[in-house]
Amino acid sequence: MSTDLTAEGGHGAVPTGPEVPVEPKASTARRDWPLYEVFVRGKRGLNHVHVGSLHAPDDEMAVHAARDLYTRRNEGVSIWVVRSADITASSPDEKDPMFAPNGDKVYRHPTFYEIPENVPHM
Repeated sequence: MSTDLTAEGGHGAVPTGPEVPVEPKASTARRDWPLYEVFVRGKRGLNHVHVGSLHAPDDEMAVHAARDLYTRRNEGVSIWVVRSADITASSPDEKDPMFAPNGDKVYRHPTFYEIPENVPHM
């Protein structure tokens, strides 16, 4: 099987035969890539913080894209990417029934404990 090549337009050797796809396949089009939520832990921070979202074809590419987009100036030391479809969250409308029961259980609050001076980040 021979493939014709052209250098027209200064783009180097580009195949011109019928086997060259003109349109991307539907499964590889960017609009079909899953949406990922990106969390970055900063150099001085203890927690990962949500910094944005991006589309990527797979988990590994999502980590690389997140690194390129959200840690360009060496802001982070750790990156988490999570498919948006895999996140389950409570609704703000459920705030009272979800969190109100904790108010009557005072033993869950650290007001009865003395925290030593040498314990960091409490």
